[in-house]
Amino acid sequence: QVQLVESGGGLVQAGGSLRLSCAASGRTFRSSAMGWFRQAPGKERELVAVITSGGSTNYADSVKGRFTISRDNAKNTVYLQMNSLKPEDTAVYFCAANINPLGSGEYKYWGQGTQVTVSS
Repeated sequence: QVQLVESGGGLVQAGGSLRLSCAASGRTFRSSAMGWFRQAPGKERELVAVITSGGSTNYADSVKGRFTISRDNAKNTVYLQMNSLKPEDTAVYFCAANINPLGSGEYKYWGQGTQVTVSS
């Protein structure tokens, strides 16, 4: 069982930065791939970034070069550094734990989400 708690969301002007954190409980964090998702009003949830248990990363095209996902296994925490934010990045952001260390399995555990609002 993994419990996830996100923090760090808020209101920021376009061009600004935010860093989201996701604190995980449970012994399986280190062996889990972790993902950040977002869902904007009226839109489907989309995968923004993934980090495998070994630290390999992958990003949606819409955030490449602006967002960075990282993890600190000693703190059981995964981060999403978001730079050069745009109004279209406005969404609820969720972190999730994948049952597969490479991220190819089910995202079985989810946090409650944190709101990110980017004003123009």
